[in-house]
Amino acid sequence: MEMQKQLQCMFLLGAVLITFFIICWDAKRDRSSYLQVASSPDFTQLKMRQEHRRRIIRELCSANSGLNFTEKSMTFDQIPNKALNHLIVDDHHGVIYCFVPKVACTNWKRVMLVLSHNLKAPDGAQYLDPLDIPITMIHNSTLHKTFNKLWRRFGRHSRPLMHHKLKNYTKFLFVRDPFVRLISAFRDKFVKPDEYFYNLHGSEMLQRYANISKPPDSVEEAFAAGIRLSFTHFIKYLLDPQTEEEKPFNEHWQQMYRLCHPCQIEYDFIGKLETLDEDTEHLLKILGLDNYIHFPPGILPERINSLNIRLKSAHVGVDRNEADQLPKKALQPNIEMTKQIRVVNKKEEVHTALEQHQEKSEEFST
Repeated sequence: MEMQKQLQCMFLLGAVLITFFIICWDAKRDRSSYLQVASSPDFTQLKMRQEHRRRIIRELCSANSGLNFTEKSMTFDQIPNKALNHLIVDDHHGVIYCFVPKVACTNWKRVMLVLSHNLKAPDGAQYLDPLDIPITMIHNSTLHKTFNKLWRRFGRHSRPLMHHKLKNYTKFLFVRDPFVRLISAFRDKFVKPDEYFYNLHGSEMLQRYANISKPPDSVEEAFAAGIRLSFTHFIKYLLDPQTEEEKPFNEHWQQMYRLCHPCQIEYDFIGKLETLDEDTEHLLKILGLDNYIHFPPGILPERINSLNIRLKSAHVGVDRNEADQLPKKALQPNIEMTKQIRVVNKKEEVHTALEQHQEKSEEFST
């Protein structure tokens, strides 16, 4: 009898523990689901985000805005053909992508190669996974169909063809905090040994701004001798009128508005690196390609924001007068456009590229 009571107690205790576990598991699952829904914008919010970003660009590009720069008043037909080389066209799916270096363009170029069928695998099959495309092929300009190539092929008949595609295709681009993009370009091309960029730009910077009359012949010799470019040298190079008089800006630090012409091209979708995953998922759904192609995994948004903070902090030694001039002389249109293109979120603050441009607003967030 005593044994039976003990068994009943153990069974009851087991039932209670199992019930408690199930309740806790369901509560945890419900909380996880709630947090996931709460942290992921729904389609309506994403749509509002895009409407907001497009509206901001229209306002800044309007004749009544206080933002003035030479390219603003140009028409599309006044843009030189060579300046349209960043507009990649996919005729199979009716898509036009304007790529901006240092803004996830490597992965988007992978996607465009898969969509356009311009590159086949060694066995002759079509690439289906963007990550399968060899890294050496991604930035091969001969594989991407651009507006500039339309001009080379069709000559004076190319402009009507461009207008037709702009009217009927889905056009998109991705942008990034312009000052952080500059820092990223500097770290990628000059902090690490890069013979090409050293010969093309680095050696000249050392001569002009580091008082080195005869810089080493190679980047390896320069690094071995402890001769390094500073970010201050880089900023002076960008601000110096002589720089663009001698050669155009390299695409890695060329202003985004001069690469993609947002005042002449009405983009249907504007993504940001800081919201890359959400924007990419939204765009692929709009294009009806979300079940066909998967965007290569990138840096999580929180890591991107953390990286932005670290990049800025790493270069706080830049002379303040030079830093103050940079947005005014070289980046102002980019800063105004990108600092305004923010996700509506009342709990966040706007973080612009430079301290003097920081402001708090309940409309925008990073």
